[in-house]
Amino acid sequence: MAKMINKTLVLTYIYLLIYILLSSGVILYNKWVLSPKYFNFPLPITLTMIHMGFSGFVAFLLIRVFKVVSPVKMTFEIYVTCVVPISAFFASSLWFGNTAYLHISVAFIQMLKALMPVATFLMAVVCGTDKARCDVFMNMVLVSVGVVVSSYGEINFNVIGTVYQVMGIFAEALRLVLTQVLLQKKGLSLNPVTSLYYIAPCSFVFLSLPWYVLEKPNIDVSQIQFNFWIFFSNALCALALNFSIFLVIGRTGAVTIRVAGVLKDWILIALSTVIFPESTITGLNITGYAIALCGVVMYNYIKIKDVKAIQPTSDSLPDRITKDWKEKNSSDGGSPRGLELNDEEAPLITSRLSHIGRTQLGNHTAV
Repeated sequence: MAKMINKTLVLTYIYLLIYILLSSGVILYNKWVLSPKYFNFPLPITLTMIHMGFSGFVAFLLIRVFKVVSPVKMTFEIYVTCVVPISAFFASSLWFGNTAYLHISVAFIQMLKALMPVATFLMAVVCGTDKARCDVFMNMVLVSVGVVVSSYGEINFNVIGTVYQVMGIFAEALRLVLTQVLLQKKGLSLNPVTSLYYIAPCSFVFLSLPWYVLEKPNIDVSQIQFNFWIFFSNALCALALNFSIFLVIGRTGAVTIRVAGVLKDWILIALSTVIFPESTITGLNITGYAIALCGVVMYNYIKIKDVKAIQPTSDSLPDRITKDWKEKNSSDGGSPRGLELNDEEAPLITSRLSHIGRTQLGNHTAV
């Protein structure tokens, strides 16, 4: 049993490492592809559509052709009332987020993403899925002050890029809340493959509208680089990120995931300054981000405390892994319950890993 636990722990940290590498890699890769200074493909909507098209195609093969994954029971009513609006905000968050790469640095984008708890908390309160609380509100103020300080210290501050990124954050926040309100209350559980199967094509259609208006008239085929292997590998990384998140969900607890997310952010900020030398970080940047991060950590602590209050019997990681292992070997291999997270390309996983960590409690299956 001890050997089994040790092996499982090693696999857990390997999966976390793979997640951190893929998550950071997708962000840096997207920046490199879109930036006029590097690969020079300044068409963020087109790139996002390539990701959606590729992900939807692979999901179709896995479900309909190879039958590796079984489709869920999806009615027309659920698709129209749940999947369509979620897809719209998912597509918007990716569009806005990728567009921001054209105007601001990866490091500053990561600092702005500290606003994710603020946006999600506000959207949750507005939609009635969370209650306004003084302790949470004070954390949100701390995060906001930190982001303002970090923005003030940004040497290459760009209003357009900042607005796009903030819009992407609020679109993602609304998507997270809508997923909880619309989809999960109907008892529909989707894993990364089935979620992409339903979400990716719909997102592709939504993205085609702004693409036709904003990018199609400006596309000059003679001046655009198109390297099949570049775009294939880029889309493959985005798809692999979905599956790595699925592996991480089943093997870690909320605290481990949040620590990994914070570690990923710092690594990403450091790597971006090395890979993209024009990304200059000032002392005020770091000070502001540190202040915001304190607010995020405190917010995560409050949420974890709330979880423990509802679920008072908390196992240690080895004990929980052993318990999960036994359950998986005595059941049909269903998805773990109670913990959900998401990242740049994961459409239906309902909490942003390093910034919001909205833990859904006990009444639905994680994807």
